Amino acid sequence: MITGELKNKIDSLWTVFWTGGITNPLDVVEQMTYLMFIRDLDDTDNLRAKESAMLGLPHKSIFADEVKIGDRTIPGNQLKWSVFHDFPAGKMYATVQEWVFPFIKTLHGDKSSAYAKYMDDAIFKIPTPLMLDKIVTALDGIYEQMAQMQDSDTRGDIYEYLLSKIATAGVNGQFRTPRHIIRMMVELMQPRPDDVICDPACGTSGFLVSAGEYLKENYKEEIFFNKQKKDHYMNHMFHGYDMDRTMLRIGAMNMMTHGIDNPFIEYRDSLSDQNTDKEKYSLILANPPFKGSLDADIVSADLLKICKTKKTELLFLALFLRMLKVGGRGAVIVPDGVLFGSSTAHKAIRKELVDSNRLEAVISMPSGVFKPYAGVSTGILVFTKTGHGGTDKVWFYDMQADGFSLDDKRTEVKENDIPDIVARFHNLQNEENRQRTEQSFFVPKAEIVENGYDLSINKYKKTEYKPVEYPSTQEIMADLHELEMQITQGLMELEEML
Repeated sequence: MITGELKNKIDSLWTVFWTGGITNPLDVVEQMTYLMFIRDLDDTDNLRAKESAMLGLPHKSIFADEVKIGDRTIPGNQLKWSVFHDFPAGKMYATVQEWVFPFIKTLHGDKSSAYAKYMDDAIFKIPTPLMLDKIVTALDGIYEQMAQMQDSDTRGDIYEYLLSKIATAGVNGQFRTPRHIIRMMVELMQPRPDDVICDPACGTSGFLVSAGEYLKENYKEEIFFNKQKKDHYMNHMFHGYDMDRTMLRIGAMNMMTHGIDNPFIEYRDSLSDQNTDKEKYSLILANPPFKGSLDADIVSADLLKICKTKKTELLFLALFLRMLKVGGRGAVIVPDGVLFGSSTAHKAIRKELVDSNRLEAVISMPSGVFKPYAGVSTGILVFTKTGHGGTDKVWFYDMQADGFSLDDKRTEVKENDIPDIVARFHNLQNEENRQRTEQSFFVPKAEIVENGYDLSINKYKKTEYKPVEYPSTQEIMADLHELEMQITQGLMELEEML
C-alpha cells in the first residue's frame, strides 16, 4: 500500500485530470499509464546503456536514429522524456501529440506482437498544453518519490491505488495481487529457463513480470549469454490472457518496460471455447477472478465435464489442469470456499487434484491479505499435473502474518511468515515429524479422502489447550475488600485536605 506524500501526489495528479475534463476513471488510468510508459522508456534505455557499458556489450538506443513519423523525419533524442519535459508547454504538447505518441504506438517492429496489438487503438486524450505540462511536472515529482522507495514495488502499488479509484474495480474479481504474495509464489515454484509460463487471468501481468525478474536474478548468464534461451525468454516464455483491454495494454507495457520484448498477451475469455490451449505450459501462476460474471453458454465443454458449475474459481482450476503439460506445475490463489465447499462441483475439482494429480501444498492465508479492496479469506494451492495421481500426503501451512498489518491500512510490521513458508517448502523432508499443533504439517492422502477431500487447514489442525490456574473465589473477594479499604482510606485523606 502507498501512503503519505506519494498518495497525496497521485491524488493531486488525479485532480489535474478531473478538473481538465477527463472524468472517466478508466481514461485517467490509461493516459497516466501511457505517460508513465513514455518516461519508463527513457529510464530503461539509459539503464541498458549503463549495463551494456559495464559488461562491454554493444548497445543501440531506441532513440539513437532519426525517426520517420508520417512525412517528417526527426531526431530520436527529441522523443526522450528527459528532453521534452523541459520544453515550453505548447512545444511539449505538440511533441508528445504529433511525435512521441505515434512513436510509441509503432515502437514494436512485430505488428502481431501483444504491444502492437493493444497500442494500435490507443488515443492521446489530454486536451490542452497547460494540462499536459501540469501532468508531466506532477509525474516527475511522483518518480522522485518512488526513487526514495526502492525496496518496495511502488509501481505495482501505484497501479493498485489507481485501480481502486475505478468504481467498477473488483466487480469481476479484478483485485491486484499484492506483489509480496506474487513474489512468494514465484519463489515457491522457482521458474527455470526452459519453462513456458502462463497466467490465464493476467491483469497487469504481475505474475509474469515477477517470474521474469526471478529468472534474471538467478539465471542471468545462462539466459542472456545463450542465443536460443534468450530468444525463448524474449519471445516464447510468457503467455497471458485477460478480458479487459485496458489491463492488457498496461500488462503489455509493463512486460516491455521490464525488458521482455514480445510476451504473448492476448484478449481472450480463458474459460470459453475460444481458448483451445491444452497441455501447453510447464508453469501456471495465477489469481483467477473469484466472483467474475460468467456467460454459462460459452464455457468450454471439457471444463464442465470435470466440474459442472458456474463458479469461475472452480472452472479456472479445471482449466489450469487442462492447460498444463504432464509434469507441469501450478501455484494458484483460490478463495477458502474452494477448499471446503460441499457442493458436487467443489468436491469434484478437489478429487481431481488429489486423486488424478499430485497436490503438494495448501497454504492458508489470513483474510486481510487483499485489504482494503477485499476481505475474502484465501489459500494457495501448489500442484503438479500427472494425469495419474501421485498425491501421498499434502503439506499444510497456516500463514498468520505477511509482513503487513491485516487491517485496511496495511502498514509494515515485523511479523512475517513468508520467508519461513519458502524455506520450509523447499525442505519438506524436515517437516515429517511436525505436529498438528504447529504452523505447518503433513496430512496423508487417506485422511483427506476420508474427510470428503476437505482441504481446509482447520479440519486437520489441532489446538493445544494449556491449563490456566485462576485464583479461588475467596482470594478474589479478599483482594476486592483490600481494594475497597484502600479507596475508602484515600477518600478520607481527600476529605481531610478539603
